Amino acid sequence: MFDFQPVRARNQGSTLVDQVVDVYAAAIQNRQLRPGMAVPSVREFARKYGVSTFTVASAYGRLVNQGWLTARPGAGYRVAPQGDAHAPSEPASWVPPRLNASWLLSDIFADHSIAIKSGGGWLPGEWLNEEGLHQALRHLGRVPALRIAGYGHPYGYAPLRDTVASGLGAHGLDVTLDQVVLTQGVTHGLDLVIRTLLRPGDTVLVEHPCYANLLPMLRLAGVRMVSVPRTADGLDCEALAQAAQTHRPRALFVNTVLQNPSGAVMSMSNAFRVLQLAEQQEFWVIEDDISRELVTTSAPMLAALDGARRVVYLGGFSKVISPSVRVGYIAAHRDLVRDIARTKMAVGLTSPEIMERVVHQVIREGRYRAHIARTRERLAQAHAVVAQHMDALGLTLWARPHAGLFLWARLPDSWACSANTLAEAALKDGIWLAPGSYFDPDEADIPWMRFNVAYSQAPQLWRFLEQVRQKKSA
Repeated sequence: MFDFQPVRARNQGSTLVDQVVDVYAAAIQNRQLRPGMAVPSVREFARKYGVSTFTVASAYGRLVNQGWLTARPGAGYRVAPQGDAHAPSEPASWVPPRLNASWLLSDIFADHSIAIKSGGGWLPGEWLNEEGLHQALRHLGRVPALRIAGYGHPYGYAPLRDTVASGLGAHGLDVTLDQVVLTQGVTHGLDLVIRTLLRPGDTVLVEHPCYANLLPMLRLAGVRMVSVPRTADGLDCEALAQAAQTHRPRALFVNTVLQNPSGAVMSMSNAFRVLQLAEQQEFWVIEDDISRELVTTSAPMLAALDGARRVVYLGGFSKVISPSVRVGYIAAHRDLVRDIARTKMAVGLTSPEIMERVVHQVIREGRYRAHIARTRERLAQAHAVVAQHMDALGLTLWARPHAGLFLWARLPDSWACSANTLAEAALKDGIWLAPGSYFDPDEADIPWMRFNVAYSQAPQLWRFLEQVRQKKSA
């Protein structure tokens, strides 16, 4: 068919998914593969060339959406007819998606037509713990059906809750089983907390910049948002104190570690000051700590410092196991957890025990900690590469965490280009960038962008940005 030799060098610009897509596109253009010809299945290709099935499935999905391949149930993948209206020989047929909140919140997760997703919030498929997932799924296949046929416990699968409690204990947060409730990811957990603690008309404090998905949830809840500037050290505590005194907020929402989108880590002194203000002004602290496993240095956990009295702690597994494994958790005072469990049952009944069992098994198997260590290492390498490109182009970095998924970068004034305008132009080149307006409570077109370092090593991205720089400086 063709000779494919995957390149896994650390300084390799393209991912394995990119390499599979490129080799197929070249073979079809060169007529090595002709319309209607069958191509190897995902498993066949993975076995033959020594790559993961996640990599091949992602590449095949992209090839289908770009018009190179077709997929039919029971018939596998075949080379698409070149006269097809969606075939890549007619590039004008592809229309870039419109950059708006609707696409960000829904379509982006299904849109495989964008080749480079530097604005994404997840790890590449080939970075995920494939062997751990396969082993967990095989284990689940041996569980008698009657044991997993019911709704499950309202709080979630008890062995996983126990594992979560033990893990939090290692960070200094001592909680019992009845202080942990499982959710369908951290975003679902935030929704449950919002529904339980807040009422329309309440005021809450959010970070600026802020986790993008939190903002529409708060708008839907009818609450008023007041933003508090984020600094490289944590929250601007003078602004926090003033906002708390002026607006009497019900709650503060905060990312402690590797904040989304800035990548910054809160210092211990900042954490103590935030908790002190929360105690003085009597507001809840909702701590979204989804990236705790990816941090490489010691970092404060607000809930541990507070003893889970005023802090509601949220964590999950999408950043280290798989984004499709929608399992998260909330840890808090037992009375509040009981109320959250009631909310959970009222709006969606129990969370899927099957997925919770899968996560529990992945954590139990021996390679989980090694997988996290390897992911941290790969992210550190990606940070070094991406930061070097940014420095060369004159972008200003908010922080240099050397860990986690994100870098938050300011566009040079000399480019005279708004972040939204740049993102629109990038989409036409098959590049998704995340402009600052995604993370601004007022959706203002601020001159900042979030980059996912794991997806930002593609040469096409930096060629595009270099062309923008040259054009603006000409």
